[in-house]
Amino acid sequence: MKMNLYPKLAWHGISKNKKTYVPFLLTSIGLVMMFYIVSYLTYNKSVKQMRGGDDMQMILSWGVPVVAFFVVIFLFYMNSFLMRRRKTEFGLYNILGMGKSNIARILLWQNFMLLVVSAAGGLGMGILLSKLAELCAAKMLSNQASLVFVIEPYAVRNTLILTVLSFVLILLYSLGQIHVAKPVELLHGEKTGEKPPKARWILALIGVVLLGTAYYLAVTTREPVQALLVLFVAIVLVIIGSYLLFICGSVALCKMLQKNKKYYYKLNHFISVSSMSYRMKRNGASLASICILSTGVLVMISSSLCLRIGEDESLHARYPRDIEVSILTKDYDQSIAAASYIEQQVDAVLQASHQTRKNELAYNNLNFAALRQGGDISVKQYTEVSGTQYAESIDKLVMLNIVTLDTYEKITGTTETLGENEVLLHMFRGKYSDDSLNIDGQFQFHVQKQVDAYIESGDNTAATYPTMYLVVPDGDTMNRLYEYQYSVYGEKAASSLQTCMGFDLSCNADAQIQLTEKLIEQFASGAETHLDYFYEVKGLEMQRYSFYSLFGGLLFLGILLSVVFLFGTVLIMYYKQISEGYEDAARFEILQKVGMTRKEIKKSINSQILTVFAAPLLASGVHLCFAFPLIQKLLLMFGLSNTPLLVGVTVGSYLIFGVLYAVMYKATSRSYYQLVK
Repeated sequence: MKMNLYPKLAWHGISKNKKTYVPFLLTSIGLVMMFYIVSYLTYNKSVKQMRGGDDMQMILSWGVPVVAFFVVIFLFYMNSFLMRRRKTEFGLYNILGMGKSNIARILLWQNFMLLVVSAAGGLGMGILLSKLAELCAAKMLSNQASLVFVIEPYAVRNTLILTVLSFVLILLYSLGQIHVAKPVELLHGEKTGEKPPKARWILALIGVVLLGTAYYLAVTTREPVQALLVLFVAIVLVIIGSYLLFICGSVALCKMLQKNKKYYYKLNHFISVSSMSYRMKRNGASLASICILSTGVLVMISSSLCLRIGEDESLHARYPRDIEVSILTKDYDQSIAAASYIEQQVDAVLQASHQTRKNELAYNNLNFAALRQGGDISVKQYTEVSGTQYAESIDKLVMLNIVTLDTYEKITGTTETLGENEVLLHMFRGKYSDDSLNIDGQFQFHVQKQVDAYIESGDNTAATYPTMYLVVPDGDTMNRLYEYQYSVYGEKAASSLQTCMGFDLSCNADAQIQLTEKLIEQFASGAETHLDYFYEVKGLEMQRYSFYSLFGGLLFLGILLSVVFLFGTVLIMYYKQISEGYEDAARFEILQKVGMTRKEIKKSINSQILTVFAAPLLASGVHLCFAFPLIQKLLLMFGLSNTPLLVGVTVGSYLIFGVLYAVMYKATSRSYYQLVK
């Protein structure tokens, strides 16, 4: 047999099946392109040199393995459909005398051709669009991108490795299918349908229970740290539950509709329901995949876009003053003296720069963590928690933030009176219903009242657990609490007393950055004479680009992953329509012969397709609604507490995705109509 026969047969198989191979090539080129762009931005030196570029590259590096995983998954899905379509052709070759080793050579050449086109096209498009992606990244970071066009060698290497590895795995899988199949099975492989499955009510019920459990966890989770732990469990439950519900639940639904004679024995319903029931097993898996991918797109886009829109609000919540200076000390008297030291050092820098403090916020406080059970607070139990016990105790975790009465009155402008062992209390992200407070049996406090006003601290927005603000009568009480937690935690783990001063300035952003740098130098120069002081200087404008890089990076990664997921969604939609179109063409031809008109056939087709493809969109909307409380808690970890913004962005994302979904459905359904005409 001539060697050039194999590449000719391979090319002939591709060219004669353009309707299935062209979408395969376009999708594989798009996936390879997306992987190159993510890798390019992760390794690119120009991005690294941008302000906030390091943070963005770190976030994008998380997306590289995720994109690679879905590239392999989607290529395998497409190949399984192509093999189903080509089995008849390979079976005919086998019957005409061509051995399986010869068919393997055809597959080898065919995969090689697809590999070359996918790698060359994907890398070419990726390289062409990489500079545009870099410009978009620079825009998100409020930077200027380099105009030098470069090809990132590490990105090219990784892209080629992924593409070659994917097609090698696909080839091995295809060869395995050909090897175990009999000639007759190959010849009739395309026509092999599925028997009408039984209504597996138990599995459908398990799917409902799993989804209900995931929804319950999402709705009842109260704290951000818990939300982070629950997120992964909920994702697994939703994925498994969705597949069970779409595969088994949809079959059960079809059986119920068939028993409803008034509904079932209508011409358009009869054809569509019986057709769906016949092959619902494969339909259910495809529809569940569309639902999961759609939910992933909606969650990623809505949350990352909300963070991006609300980044200035989050920045000012995290840094309520333009500049904040804090000093940690190990002695209460030192913490009082540190306030004067901070004021002297700050005034020295501001006077030299002809600036003055505005909207000043100064206080001394003590922070330490404990476990709370009702009105009992235990520092000792918290120090004993380790390993798996931490996850079990996470809902009891609380941060105590303690200030004296005179500090509280100075900050809030109110006048309060506290007796011995009395406290004022404010719960941030939590509730407290007891009128007493017991700390390890060492301190017994009476809660005189709960107050609404508390310290305007940026630490609140970064807290991932409830914070209990306690206003104690005097410095002696605060000092005794400090000494107690010091004795329990030990020298290395104990919290220090904190002295803070925050203030605003009337100068522009560049001047604020310069003043922040000068303050850092000023405190560094005095560090040798104040060895007991551990200082920190934070500036809002210096942190701005860190926020831009974090939120911009998350949005950019969310967009890239959403594009990959959309590739998968369109892909599944298209191949599902094509496969069903080939199967239904002969059936509708028979129906026409027995008297069914084209108008009736089209009406029946519309009923079937709308029923099938509306289900994933509606299910993803339900998933998104129940995921909303969990997303809200997670965004609190980034300092975003603007619920109306999140609601608006989420609803807007769903509506826009719904329109895009309808366009994808309309575009892919045309192929189905053409096949069944």
